[in-house]
Amino acid sequence: MSRLIKKLLPHIVLMAYLLVILFPFLFVIFSSVKKDNNSIALNPFGIPKTFEFGNYVEAWVNAKISTYFFNSMYISILSAVVSILIASMFAFAITRMRHHKISAILGAVILVGMLIPNNALMLPIYLLVKKLGILNTHKALIIPYIANALPFSVIILSAFMKSLPSEIEEAAVMDGLNAQGIFARIIIPLTVPAMVTVFIVNFLGNWNEFLLANYFLSDDAKRTLPVGMVQFRDQYQMNYAQMSAGIVYSVVPVIVLYAILQEKIIEGVTAGSVKG
Repeated sequence: MSRLIKKLLPHIVLMAYLLVILFPFLFVIFSSVKKDNNSIALNPFGIPKTFEFGNYVEAWVNAKISTYFFNSMYISILSAVVSILIASMFAFAITRMRHHKISAILGAVILVGMLIPNNALMLPIYLLVKKLGILNTHKALIIPYIANALPFSVIILSAFMKSLPSEIEEAAVMDGLNAQGIFARIIIPLTVPAMVTVFIVNFLGNWNEFLLANYFLSDDAKRTLPVGMVQFRDQYQMNYAQMSAGIVYSVVPVIVLYAILQEKIIEGVTAGSVKG
């Protein structure tokens, strides 16, 4: 009996933890298909008798969630992809170049970048963006997002590339490949798991970022979803049913990404720790 309890106890604890994690999300899902605040107050945690999917239509069309959604998607994906391209080239250079002292110096510079809080750079970034004349454009977010993601991306990709055996490159050189060919044909395909992991982290950071988007974009048609959700709350005077529908829209891309790329994410997190 005691052996059975020992086997079941970890599963019970994990199931309880899962319920605690999922409870807020299920509450938002159920609230998004209820009629109004009164329906939520009368039955806050239960499944509604009738499903009001009109809340999703109202949030998507009339509250301009569609505009904010596609702005966030475009900015987040573009920034994440460009940061990975730059970081992968930088990581390849500092892990494979023969000048070890220069590599060490560049690696130290990247580490210093990790130590600086993003909020501390708010004023310098604003002045730079204003001087470049790109304030109130999507470039005002894309460029800082790329720069902010580089230190983390370089560190993760460098750690992964260091775990790759050098014999692969030696064989590629014997086949006549130059540095560009080795990077494009050998290193990039092998580093895909780590790139997927870095892409997810960068995408989530860009998707949820609020501070820069709130101050750098004044045109309503250019705003991102986190900023738009604040306006959505003010516009509908705390209509929790429609607000919940808007929250679901903001969560769906993250869930879809994890569902599709979960194997690559796990592989990218664990593979870099195994040498060779």
